[in-house]
Amino acid sequence: MSVKSDRWIRKMASEEGMIEPFEPGQIKEVNGERVVSFGTSSYGYDIRCSGEFKIFTNINSTIVDPKNFDSGSFVDFQGDVCIIPPNSFALARTVEYFRIPRDVLTICLGKSTYARCGIIVNVTPFEPEWEGFVTLEFSNTTPLPAKIYANEGVAQVIFFQADADDICETSYSDRGGKYQGQSGVTLPKI
Repeated sequence: MSVKSDRWIRKMASEEGMIEPFEPGQIKEVNGERVVSFGTSSYGYDIRCSGEFKIFTNINSTIVDPKNFDSGSFVDFQGDVCIIPPNSFALARTVEYFRIPRDVLTICLGKSTYARCGIIVNVTPFEPEWEGFVTLEFSNTTPLPAKIYANEGVAQVIFFQADADDICETSYSDRGGKYQGQSGVTLPKI
């Protein structure tokens, strides 16, 4: 298994539609304003979150249960900036739609710009033949409100390609994975 470079990422995006929309370079400025970078990096792709958020609230004083998650525990929000309450979290979806090839596994890691502010993005894999918009989880570990900027870089995806003789027998698609083809911010499923 090998980590893949910017050249490979550009090729897979243009020829296979692996990432849409796709930014072939790394963008650090939009309309003359500095932004948290996004697009292709040396060995990865910096993804953006859309302006569609679900902010966790404890207003209903419910128990957080991954087997029976109460959707009323979230407040829906649309905007260019999401404020996450202290010691809370928010969900968002990526701007980019992914189609992961059968011989590829990705790992999504938070960007250090956010981590240095106490905002953590959950580390998650995109399995072989998974497809959809990614639901991202942002934890505000600080005792203060924290900002997330829509349409700017929030996490980096690193791509690993299996050797030709070691491609997985069963892909995410083959298993009928529960998050296959998700289109919006998706809550936990069993």
